This record gives sequence, structure tokens and C-alpha cells, in this order.
Amino acid sequence: MKIALLGTNFGQAHAAVYAARGDVDVVMFGRDAAKTAKVADQFGFAASTDTDAAFEDSSFDLVDICLPIALHTPMALRALKAGKHVLTELPMAATLEEGRRLVAAAEASDRHVFVDMFERFIPANQVLTDAVREGTYGRLRELTCWSAMAPLWPGACLGARVLPMEAMHSDLDLITRTLGIPHQVHVTAVERDVDAGAVEAIMAFDGAIARSSVSSLRPMPWGGRGGYTAAFTDGVLESVFTMGYDGKPTTTLTACTSDGAHEVELPPADQYTAMIDHVLAVLRGEADNRITPAGALDALHLTLRIDQQVDKDR
Repeated sequence: MKIALLGTNFGQAHAAVYAARGDVDVVMFGRDAAKTAKVADQFGFAASTDTDAAFEDSSFDLVDICLPIALHTPMALRALKAGKHVLTELPMAATLEEGRRLVAAAEASDRHVFVDMFERFIPANQVLTDAVREGTYGRLRELTCWSAMAPLWPGACLGARVLPMEAMHSDLDLITRTLGIPHQVHVTAVERDVDAGAVEAIMAFDGAIARSSVSSLRPMPWGGRGGYTAAFTDGVLESVFTMGYDGKPTTTLTACTSDGAHEVELPPADQYTAMIDHVLAVLRGEADNRITPAGALDALHLTLRIDQQVDKDR
């Protein structure tokens, strides 16, 4: 399978997964010729600055979009029009209107469109969604998701204005998949400067409450940490992760019921590897698409709602 990988910054996370496989042929596309060549060479890929070729060259099967958010939907629509399968980074769109446009285009096409909802492939998150679906611990009443990080990625802007779209979106997907769309949302934000801040959202549902908080106000030795606490009527699940520069977390999951607390064994998994494994399995006809634009629309709606409140208060 031949893949056009657009983007040399976050595209490196996808590139590392592709480079470990023997069944894909990847060309990395970027605007800066020298940087694109350097990054592509690290992974053993060809490099190009001719972005049009990603859409016009009939040999490409999949266009993988790792570009700024404003370009996600336009590039995805262009790829569909060119008859390509599409994998786009999250959020899939910069506005709800764009998101709905992409959903409609994907549903009208015979091509697959994937949104990198990587959190769905984190084993601890899968335990939570399974527990909600199966009623393992009763009804979910309270869900708190949090993450706090140091500036691990040079050049990344993680001020309060961008945190909802850039850092909260995946946790909000977990919240909407377990509790739905909230009827009330209260948002608080603080900003140290344009590159660092914190945002917290408190959400009300019928018979349940959720919180999502994200912060970039941490010193470098902190690395990245986060997780969730899910309180059910008959038990609690608590997940905690830590990570460093490689972006690969070490996670523990604890279940607590009236019988006591015990650690839940989790299979080893890297979420980006698992996500791309799923994409390629779908394209081979071996699986159904679990990360469609339609399935990501609720999370986008909630993310934009929080993002608008942060912008209004800045």
C-alpha cells in the first residue's frame, strides 16, 4: 500500500509506526525541502514538496493528513475527490460546519475516511467503555479526565487558547462516548503566556457529572502525566499514565469495589500503532471502521463549545 504522509512535525508520530512495518510504501510531503528531506530520511522514506502529487498521483492509496487543524477538512475533501482513502489527525475540522461537511462527504463516498481518535485504542480507555456498555460496575455517575505536561515538544504552542482543540479533544471523545452530550458546560482557563496555560471544563448530564482538565504549566522534569477516575454506582476505575519525549505512556489501572482494590492487567499497546494497524486492517477488508467522521462528531461539537468559551474569556 502506498501512503502520502502530509506533514513533517506531528507526521513523525505516524512515520515511526509506518517505518516499523514492511507492507507500506511512504512518501513524506512538506513545504520546506531541506527539512522534509531530513525528516523523511530518518525513517527511510522518499520526500517531496509537491503536495499536488499526493492527490494527483494514482499510485497513492491513502492520504495521511498531519497538518494544522485548519487544513484537515479541506485536505480530506480534496483526497476524497481524488478517489483516495483518508486518515486525518484530530480534530477532524476547525468548525462544526466543516465537520458535518466531512461526515456527509465520507458517507457519500466509496472511500474510507478515518479520524485519528487514538484514545479509543488505549487499553485502559477500552476497559472503561466496556464497563459502561456492559454495566460491570453499575451506572457511570462521575468521570474525571486530566492531563498535565511540560513543553516536551519544541516549538509547540500550548497556551489556553489552543488547549481545547490541541489537547482536550481526545478526553472529550472519551466523555461523549460514555456519557453523551452534556446539557451544561462551565469552563475556566488561566494563561501564563501564549505558550502555556490550563483549561478545566465541568459538564452536567442527566444523573452524572464529568470534568476535563488539561495543563501545560509543568517544568520539564515532570514530563507528561494524566489519566481518569470513573465512579460508578458499584465501583471505581482509576487510570494513571506517565510519559516522556517518546509520547508512549506507562499506564496503571486500578478497580475498586466493596470487595477491595486490585490492579487490572493491561495488554501492552501503543495507541498510534494500534490506530494505524486498524486503518490498514480496514483497508484490507479485515475490520469495520471504528473511527469514522460521523463517530467523531459529538466530540468535535463539545470541543468547539469549550474552545469558544475559552476564546470569549481571553
